[in-house]
Amino acid sequence: MEALLDKFRRHLGDERNLSPHTVRNYIGDVTAFDQFLRRFGPDYELKHVDPPLIRSFFASLYTGRRAKATIARKIASLRAFFEFLRRRGLIQRNPVRSVRNPRERKLPRWLAYDEVRALIEAPRSDSLAGLRDRAILEVLYSTGMRVGELVSLDRRRLDPAAGLIKVRGKGRKERLTVLGDPAQAALRAYLQHPARRAAAPDADPQAAPQAAPEPVFLNLRGGRLTARSVARIVAKYVKQAAVATGVSPHTLRHTFATHLLQAGAGLRDIQELLGHAALATTGLYAHLSDATVHEAYRRAHPRA
Repeated sequence: MEALLDKFRRHLGDERNLSPHTVRNYIGDVTAFDQFLRRFGPDYELKHVDPPLIRSFFASLYTGRRAKATIARKIASLRAFFEFLRRRGLIQRNPVRSVRNPRERKLPRWLAYDEVRALIEAPRSDSLAGLRDRAILEVLYSTGMRVGELVSLDRRRLDPAAGLIKVRGKGRKERLTVLGDPAQAALRAYLQHPARRAAAPDADPQAAPQAAPEPVFLNLRGGRLTARSVARIVAKYVKQAAVATGVSPHTLRHTFATHLLQAGAGLRDIQELLGHAALATTGLYAHLSDATVHEAYRRAHPRA
């Protein structure tokens, strides 16, 4: 085992270019598993390790009340180690391949409506930057799009007449999402500002989907805004509006889904608007308060 660990260490550092800290963790995890195997005798061979034995090892960690994040890392360590052995012909199959990582699903952070309104109304309307920032906040909350989708948005994907945006999401999948009236107004005010039009003089403010590609949101130098810049913009107005800390652009996506759900929208509709491939992912937003659940029950159940 010592010789294998030494080769595995070089593989992690030289071939996979992992950090020294990660390499130490991986080696420590495999060493802990080796100590577990020694219960079955000093001559226990790695080729005899099977998924049930792997699960027994992780069951012992659960019993020891290890954090799920720690257990997930140990699974990754052993999966990498046994894949290393398989690729070198020392074992036939990777016994950790079928072992699932523990899932620790935390409820997403979301804002109350008064908090969202204070955040959205924080930017000043007397400058191009303020109009842009207001439009960004309105669009994020109105559509629930990811920040990466927002910054990659082109003018040709806007349909102002219908109040729709064609969003290209993960896996290059496209979906339609809806702009509410306040978001449309904020976006129109930004795009029609003389300084904004001067930055793209050939762009039509009422751009149709067939128009030439041009970024919707620009930085002050005329280039496409980045996700990091949007995060800084949101953080600026979170502080200015005295909203609780820990709010990011993704918080507005969570808030969008939560508010729709609380207002009675179905999970399938929210799934479509968010661009989730699986309904189970959207189910993460089903975290209504007890009062909301009781009110929904009272309205819907015939014998409530």
